[in-house]
Amino acid sequence: MDVRQRIEELKALIQKYNQAYYDQDAPIISDVEWDALYHELVELETAYPAYITEDSPTQKVGGQINEAFSKIKHLSPMLSLSNAFSAEDLRAFDVRIKKEAPHATYVLEPKVDGLAASVRYEKGRLTLGITRGDGTTGEDVTHNIKTIQTLPYMLSEPLDLEVRGEVYLPKKRFQAINEDRQKNEEPLFKNPRNAAAGTMRQLDASLAKKRGLEIVLYSLGSVDDLKGNTHMETLQKMKDLGLPSQAYAKHFDSIESVIQGVQDFEENRHQFPFEIDGAVIKVNERNLYDEIGYTAKSPKWAIAYKFKAEEVETEVLDVVFSVGRTGQITPVASLAPVMVAGTMVSRATLHNEDYLLEKDIHIHDQVLVKKAGDIIPEVIRVLTDKRPSHALKVDFPSVCPVCQSTLKKEPKEADWFCVNVTCEAQVKEKLEHFVSRQAMNIETFGEKLVALLYQKELIHTIPDIYRLKNHRDALLALEGFGQKSVDTLLENIQASKNNPLEDLLFGLGIRHVGKTSSKTLAKAFGDLDALKNARVEDLIAVNDVGEVMARTIVDFFKEPDNQTIIDELRSFGLRFDTDVVASSFHEKFTGRTFVITGTLSAPRNAIKSHIESLGGKVTGSVSKNTDVVLAGSEAGSKKDKAIDLGITVIDEATFNTWLGEQDE
Repeated sequence: MDVRQRIEELKALIQKYNQAYYDQDAPIISDVEWDALYHELVELETAYPAYITEDSPTQKVGGQINEAFSKIKHLSPMLSLSNAFSAEDLRAFDVRIKKEAPHATYVLEPKVDGLAASVRYEKGRLTLGITRGDGTTGEDVTHNIKTIQTLPYMLSEPLDLEVRGEVYLPKKRFQAINEDRQKNEEPLFKNPRNAAAGTMRQLDASLAKKRGLEIVLYSLGSVDDLKGNTHMETLQKMKDLGLPSQAYAKHFDSIESVIQGVQDFEENRHQFPFEIDGAVIKVNERNLYDEIGYTAKSPKWAIAYKFKAEEVETEVLDVVFSVGRTGQITPVASLAPVMVAGTMVSRATLHNEDYLLEKDIHIHDQVLVKKAGDIIPEVIRVLTDKRPSHALKVDFPSVCPVCQSTLKKEPKEADWFCVNVTCEAQVKEKLEHFVSRQAMNIETFGEKLVALLYQKELIHTIPDIYRLKNHRDALLALEGFGQKSVDTLLENIQASKNNPLEDLLFGLGIRHVGKTSSKTLAKAFGDLDALKNARVEDLIAVNDVGEVMARTIVDFFKEPDNQTIIDELRSFGLRFDTDVVASSFHEKFTGRTFVITGTLSAPRNAIKSHIESLGGKVTGSVSKNTDVVLAGSEAGSKKDKAIDLGITVIDEATFNTWLGEQDE
């Protein structure tokens, strides 16, 4: 293969991997593998500059712009940083710096693994939040930025300011989110960076608020009322204003001290509250930045040191197959215990049959395991050159490991399922899910109690939970249960009958229907009977409901056993409608035609989604058939035409009042 052909191949590969990482928040290769490809491309283009083209990944920053969000041009480009992978690279960086600025000193910061963003303040008031995007133009995510609790809505001084930093999910929040997703059999986030990026791209700000995003600020943009002379001084001034600036920054006079500091960061990387994938070194004296200069893609006065990925070798002792509440069969590797990312690991997910075959995993294989914050780590690859002669090939089962029913797989899907609704593993999982905090939230009714009551044959189906009041004596006979604890349990069960439809819907455990989907469906249909009678085409018409989910819902309600469960729950008096507040929304929205115009704090698609989920319709032009015009700032001819036609015109505050979601 000639040089030019290899360059084109590298460009195509890197662009493919960039799209998965930046735009889909779903990386398909490791950071180390990506860095190797990128470094090879840089070396080839350096040696053969005639082959450098404008579309090369080395000439670009970040990802593409999501069309669901408004585009905002950065006042000045949000550049990326060139990379260093060794102490020698850092020393070479120091030589380049000292050639231009002999007396420069350095600031060392942990490189937070999150999503780069810019935040603007006008007269001290937060007005705009933008993702980095392609470095020149980003996505307007102000509605999600405003949910970050540590980011002040008003500064302590009325300054005009643009601050830049990294949006991230704290490790503890990431762990809790993935625990919930695992219980609900939703795909786990691979790492906190993907979780943060995916959250920032949500149209519904309530989800971002619930997940608990944070931000660490590390630089200023074009709008700068701080006038700090050094980077350390700038960080302190941001902190004085109440901004969450980089708290772990350290000042060093020499590159050797920086190298030691980088080593300290890497050795203690698991002690930080956020994931870090390296360290950033910057010249401290801001007046030297222009003198040192910039490339088209990055500042010459800063560099990012990339840590080596933490992959640990261990042995596969066994492969077991678990059964989830939807009947999904998941292979899990039992491992010889090994320390990974600060925790002892003894098992790793193998996802599905395709993954098992692709990795060619055998029992007794030596494998490399990676854990980047996930609850269950995953096997990166098998060390086939170390495969022992007694290694055993793993065959995916054809029957359920619990009830021995024949497994089934839908066309074009990777997962096998046990379809026996009476399978003990599924029954217990479904009961645990129904009473869980995310679903019906029946307090004092945890997994251990579900297991105990199932063992004592007091509950086998969801309706049995509401029959427990008839088994008071049996409950009192259980070890550790007194009159007060039994009364509390029964009261909590009784109280759960008043939960809104979205809780019940999620608690039923319909495949593909998560917590957010349950809320959307509850608002769209209003009561369970309407949803139960919906056709596939009715469901697809609801925002964010695709054909796969729609068919799963229809099939669920056709199942006789599920119909029996629903009829029994109705007889126990559970609510089959949504919140009273939510149902009152329909008076403002159902059957009415809206037009959105002007600049608003949330993306138009998010507002459109709210309106449509409540029975309204959104069109692009004002006519005599328009009922309401929602006018933001700088609304123009559409607002004027609405006034001329006598159409109701509302501002965003009124709209939020209608939604029942006024700013806190």
